[in-house]
Amino acid sequence: MHTSIFKINKTNVCIPSVNVPFEASKHRKMCCTLNLKEIPYDIKPVSLIKGGGEQHSNEFREINPMEQVPALHIDNHTLIESLNILQYLEETRPHRPLMPADPVKRARVREICEVIASGIQPLQNLVVLIYVGEERKKEWAQHWITRGLTAVEKLLSSSAGKYCVGDEITLADCCLIPQIFNARRFLVDLRPFPTILRVDRHLENHPAFTAAHPNNQPDCPPEATK
Repeated sequence: MHTSIFKINKTNVCIPSVNVPFEASKHRKMCCTLNLKEIPYDIKPVSLIKGGGEQHSNEFREINPMEQVPALHIDNHTLIESLNILQYLEETRPHRPLMPADPVKRARVREICEVIASGIQPLQNLVVLIYVGEERKKEWAQHWITRGLTAVEKLLSSSAGKYCVGDEITLADCCLIPQIFNARRFLVDLRPFPTILRVDRHLENHPAFTAAHPNNQPDCPPEATK
């Protein structure tokens, strides 16, 4: 299992810099956002397993004292925490907006992002699943992903159009689509979430999202694409 590292130089051409497993939702939502804003980038894998995890190295600790991924080096700054990174990209690259103009809709986008980033992702992370143990990790992940998606489905019931909030792609979509992949990876029953599945169908062939798919990442092992 690997992480991916991003770095963008002064000319806006990306060179390797920092992190996330090829299948990780944190990685993918960053890639979706970068793709939608047409910001070029490169990815350098960093193993979460090799040597006990390269994120625990002294070098990486200088990047993120929490020894967690992802991180993005851009504009001569290194940023950590995925939602923080998405917000930075939105604030500094507003020419392709991923937040609605309407304040209420903006609030709904943030709500969806927070439910996923705070209410689902931390509970399915590798470190938590290792602690839970091999025998229980599938059941554990299914429980918390289902709980979180139930809340997301409720939020979407009053905000979704073609996408999570209306008919324009937002940061909420960048957070949701990777989480759906993880739900399927843990064999979560998605039938109770028709609105989520509808949004997923609308975006499954979008170039920005397919380019960010785990199967298209440089550290994806060949057997994972079969």
